[in-house]
Amino acid sequence: MENLYKRFENHSVDLFSSHRIQFNALIIITEGNSTHDVDFKEYILSPGVLIPLVKGQVHFFKKELLVKGYIISFNEPFITEHISEKNLFHFLHLYHTSNLLIGEENIALLFPFIALLEQVQSSTNNNLKSDFVKTIFLSLLIQIKRLTIYQHEIFESRRFKDFIHFKLLVSQYYQESHNAKDYANRLAISYKYLNDICKEVTNKTAKAFIDSWLLLEIKRNISEKKYTTQEIGFKMGFPEPSNFIRFFKKHTGTTPNKFIKRYN
Repeated sequence: MENLYKRFENHSVDLFSSHRIQFNALIIITEGNSTHDVDFKEYILSPGVLIPLVKGQVHFFKKELLVKGYIISFNEPFITEHISEKNLFHFLHLYHTSNLLIGEENIALLFPFIALLEQVQSSTNNNLKSDFVKTIFLSLLIQIKRLTIYQHEIFESRRFKDFIHFKLLVSQYYQESHNAKDYANRLAISYKYLNDICKEVTNKTAKAFIDSWLLLEIKRNISEKKYTTQEIGFKMGFPEPSNFIRFFKKHTGTTPNKFIKRYN
């Protein structure tokens, strides 16, 4: 993370202002205490805390207190091209969680994998380099999963895989459809089953999950300050501005314009 702070000092990246992350990353905290805001929620950073970040999320660090640790970044092709279906769910288990706690006493168990990643990445020997990086990274994910196994019992099932497929569909089509039955049809499962797996994994109905995803994307768009309220509403599948404002106010208790002022 020290290199990231240096990039901030050189003005190539602003860590302390809200912005969308343009890649996937895993933050591993080894020293210090601070806070990290991800998608409008504040998380405590301390030794042994891991923060998975997904491309498209909005985040920033607290400026006053700096922490030490590692950031491992990777792009979408790495996931789709190098992670098999079996190992993909190890990855998805990790990335379904906002933050993970492995404990300060377990941090050292990750160091051999991180050191090897750094060594291979800096090596000029490109022979089988991408395969080596893939193997080390997957080993790191599995080690993290071992250290947080108590958090993942619910994820060892076919039902979790079905939920992930639903979640991926929502990420693709939330602007086109806000109807849970449409997603059940796309997945060729019953609406009742879709509701059941959503409640099991998220404690929300399928419709509530879609609405929460939609609301988060609205807030992300607002934070970027690129679009008017009407443009955001239309982009999110609300042709009528009044319906968009009604939806936002129902779930937040305020209007988009007031949220913008409060967020700023």
